Amino acid sequence: MQQKSFLERYVKVIVVFAVIAGSASGIFGSVIKAPPMAIGFWRLSLGLPFFALPFFKTGIKELGEIPKKSMIFTFMAGVFLFLHFFCWFSAVKLTNIASASVLAALHPLVVVFTTIFIFKRHVGKRALMGILCALAGATMVAGFDYKELATGNFKGDILSLATAVFMGLYFAMGHEARKNISGTTYVFLCFLFCWMCFGIGMISTGTAFFAYSSSDWIYLLGLTIVCQIGAHAVFNLCMGHVSSLYVSTWESGEAVSATMLAYIFLGQKPEQWQILGMITVVIGLLYYNYYSNLEENSEKTQLSQEPNHKVMSDENSEDGGF
Repeated sequence: MQQKSFLERYVKVIVVFAVIAGSASGIFGSVIKAPPMAIGFWRLSLGLPFFALPFFKTGIKELGEIPKKSMIFTFMAGVFLFLHFFCWFSAVKLTNIASASVLAALHPLVVVFTTIFIFKRHVGKRALMGILCALAGATMVAGFDYKELATGNFKGDILSLATAVFMGLYFAMGHEARKNISGTTYVFLCFLFCWMCFGIGMISTGTAFFAYSSSDWIYLLGLTIVCQIGAHAVFNLCMGHVSSLYVSTWESGEAVSATMLAYIFLGQKPEQWQILGMITVVIGLLYYNYYSNLEENSEKTQLSQEPNHKVMSDENSEDGGF
């Protein structure tokens, strides 16, 4: 039996660290003065070379072997990622972070919908309860009270909701694509398609390419390293070994890590209801993780008992159990 790689052995832990890295996105987006289209374009432009090098070294040979359906899913994932980024960076400039976080954290519901009704996969009731519990806790942490949401701009809140929809679709398309595409190739192609969308957007809207302050460039570099490489690239790599629903559910826990980072680096002490929300998120995620593992093991046992069953390769298997 082929020995599992580091990513395969610790994929579920790596997802958690990627979530922590991604929680800084809202902070970066709110302090960068450049328009949303430019933020997305330069985030991809600065990050793409990091993914191009390994692709041209090992992944380019794979291009001719990629099924047409998988390439379409990859392209769609790139388009949805573009829409997600653009809506998110627009939202954090038009509404408060609390409102944006509440609405953007709803993307697991989109993934659940696509998983059950489009891709016809089973999601256990107990695992679904864990997802809903985590979402409820994330809502509490992000500040789901009247005073916080009342200060938000309605247009920004609508964009935040769109962010959740496009995030969920991006995860769902990526999971389908990763069944037949290696992580190195998928990450590069997905980000390349996303970058092309931003390039078209920059030209069509007449957005300036270079007229930004030195502080903006520093923040853009930080956004690229922490969030593009440390979060989204890792999410895409992990989706070859766990389900998109697993990644999306844990990603909804960003509200917890964002609150903790704000306390550590900014001295912003969370309120009691936020602490209660964090506990609720953790309970929901652990509950979901426990029952998704039980379902995964049950499915593997059933498959191993089927006659003429062919074992899938590690690269293309689903470890998330959905």
